[in-house]
Amino acid sequence: MDAVFDDVFATLKQVLRPHLSRLNVQADTATEYTLVGRVPSPFKQHKGNPMFFGSVRMGKAYVSFHLLPLYMNEALTATVSPALKKRMQGKACFNFKTPPDAALLADLERLTRDGFRTFDAKHWL
Repeated sequence: MDAVFDDVFATLKQVLRPHLSRLNVQADTATEYTLVGRVPSPFKQHKGNPMFFGSVRMGKAYVSFHLLPLYMNEALTATVSPALKKRMQGKACFNFKTPPDAALLADLERLTRDGFRTFDAKHWL
């Protein structure tokens, strides 16, 4: 694997870590870091599994940062900065080939923090 992608992965993983105290780690490997809720989701489509919160995944062409709260919250999505929006793929994913600069990283951290706050605590505890 490319050393640059390893740096990107490590940097993006740190964005999710502040929320670890209220979420569970579903995957923590060299290519995937995924956080989910602590209780079964109340939604039928999750079939009793915990709700997905966020993930960092290593791919062949980029490292992806997935943030589910964006998928369900138009108001939160409206706060995505133009610079971060350029990296957006779909409704809840951002792709990176190089580590984000300080401003982009701060924006992603804010978005993740705000996304965590938008969810009802029953999904996470």
